[in-house]
Amino acid sequence: MIITIDGPAGAGKSSIARRVASELGFEFLDTGAMYRAVTWGAMQRGLGWDDVEQLVDFAGTVNLVWQDDRIYLDDQDISEEIRTPQVTGNIRYLADPPPIRERMSAQQRRIAVGRDIVTEGRDQGTEVFPDAECKIFLTASPEERARRRQQQLAAAGRVMTVEEILTAQNQRDLEDRMRPVGRLRAASDAIVVQTDGMTPEEVCQEVLRLVRSCLPAHAANSDSADASS
Repeated sequence: MIITIDGPAGAGKSSIARRVASELGFEFLDTGAMYRAVTWGAMQRGLGWDDVEQLVDFAGTVNLVWQDDRIYLDDQDISEEIRTPQVTGNIRYLADPPPIRERMSAQQRRIAVGRDIVTEGRDQGTEVFPDAECKIFLTASPEERARRRQQQLAAAGRVMTVEEILTAQNQRDLEDRMRPVGRLRAASDAIVVQTDGMTPEEVCQEVLRLVRSCLPAHAANSDSADASS
């Protein structure tokens, strides 16, 4: 079963997706780690960031494995290596070009085959897993998301004003909505959850309630498929 949780930056998708996966006994598919892994691999091979054709080929053919919350590239566990500032600074070269995103989406679908997965992003329910059995779109007002981000940064010892965060966030929202591939939008069959005024625990419990409401239908569909095969 595939559960997708999409939404804008600062909506709390990643933490909620991880908690939902843990509560249900599902795996959490960290698609961000996959993009980081391919970025790291391209860096190791010295691929040119302006050679999109070469990057597309690499993204489509490299052997990626996601297992036990670890990412492997060509059988090498690189879960720690992908978290460096250098990878963070270069990931845009893999995350933005539409042909590369198409190859990465195919990699995500391959990894998810036959597994119970919770995945999050901005296009998981629309483009990567359009047939997912349960789709959630988490959102909140820009001001609410900026306040949450400020609290996260403060906890990490970084000080930014809400206004500074809001300006950067609005720019990212605009860019995410305008992308030719993987643009931010709710799937037509997604359940939109507006989280203003909700605590993380309340959001998690609401998402779990919605996901669990999808489970009987998924079980019924699976039984029907087994009976017809």
